[in-house]
Amino acid sequence: MANVVVVGSQWGDEGKGKIVDWLSEQADIVVRFQGGHNAGHTLVIDGATYKLSLLPSGVVREGKLSVIGNGVVIDPQALIDEIAQLKKQGIVVTPQSLRIAENAPLILPLHRELEALREADDAATRIGTTKRGIGPAYEDKVGRRAIRFMDLADLPALHGKIDRLLAHHNALRRGHGLAEIKAQTVYEHLAAIAPKVLPFMDTVWSLLDSKRREGKRILFEGAQGALLDIDHGTYPYVTSSNTVAAQAATGSGLGPNAIDYVLGICKAYTTRVGLGPFPTDQMDNAIGKTLGERGHEFGTVTGRARRCGWFDAVLVRQTVLTCGIDGLALTKLDILDGFDEVKVCVRYRLDGREVDYLPAGEHVQARAEPIYETIAGWKEPTARARSWAQLPAQAIKYVRRIEELVGCPVALLSTSPEREDTILMKNPFEL
Repeated sequence: MANVVVVGSQWGDEGKGKIVDWLSEQADIVVRFQGGHNAGHTLVIDGATYKLSLLPSGVVREGKLSVIGNGVVIDPQALIDEIAQLKKQGIVVTPQSLRIAENAPLILPLHRELEALREADDAATRIGTTKRGIGPAYEDKVGRRAIRFMDLADLPALHGKIDRLLAHHNALRRGHGLAEIKAQTVYEHLAAIAPKVLPFMDTVWSLLDSKRREGKRILFEGAQGALLDIDHGTYPYVTSSNTVAAQAATGSGLGPNAIDYVLGICKAYTTRVGLGPFPTDQMDNAIGKTLGERGHEFGTVTGRARRCGWFDAVLVRQTVLTCGIDGLALTKLDILDGFDEVKVCVRYRLDGREVDYLPAGEHVQARAEPIYETIAGWKEPTARARSWAQLPAQAIKYVRRIEELVGCPVALLSTSPEREDTILMKNPFEL
């Protein structure tokens, strides 16, 4: 029996929602451990589509416990709205099915305003965020001035914490020529929302330790992708949290010895939302447009069109190492059906020399040119295949070549958004 971490091994949007949902049938508990409601997971189950941003994917399965860990930043109003939307679709989220870490930081309206201001005012500070307030909320956490979930349970003590928070934010607002925020306004917002969310609060690190000792299977669900990690991603065009697998321990309160298997999710091609380096980007030609149209490449949260390009084995090989990935779940193979040929980036050309990794420097990354290996395509469909035998021979060759290039086996293969259109080679829960 194993505990499994699922992480994106590209720039996010790899199809984690479907894979986590597929795996959650075997899990007892599904844990979100970083990010916020800037993460979009789309689940398609029996023809019904569920779009999640903050809630773990396990909430759509009856009898599973969903947990939001301390590594997540929580917008309480977004939480309430998402729960309400699921209720309209027949999914009822209760304190028995969802627990939230008492020490998780909160996203407030002032965080959203600040991030929107940064994205709109100055090209030097614009990185293409979702403007959901994620970055400023993490800044306040690190600055030791955040309002945390547990603070809602002690409203009289909130006043001093709000004053501490506003001493920082009102100085920023004055610098931007904005009106200061009154402490009473923040207090009234939090006091009104507290009774709606406090029933979900728990001491998550203790809860998970107890469940682990009972022998429960835990599935840790990452958001975004490893290439957006604040340390190991394409900085500064990254998210504001650690997205690598090690964060599953830190962001939930369990030790690293609780992790038994790391499953990395990646598309059979590459996409990216927002700004930043993307060596295999094909958005200015027919290839990128075809991939985007076939793959319906629009962000779940923002609706923005994703940039599309060929599979980058160099980057996935890096994330295999930085995340300690044991196996890959390869998604959207069917989007490549019908291409005469497909390309895979195997190295970069950088300032006249070849390199087998993406350097950390922003300007160096921008100069990296992909070196491609061309592989024959396949005309037979892979869509909705549920066994290895149903795949065209050339599609199998493509998968095998990816395994060789990234140094990691493919454990699962997804051939459509539907839950059951999945080919299993290795069950991550079975050591």
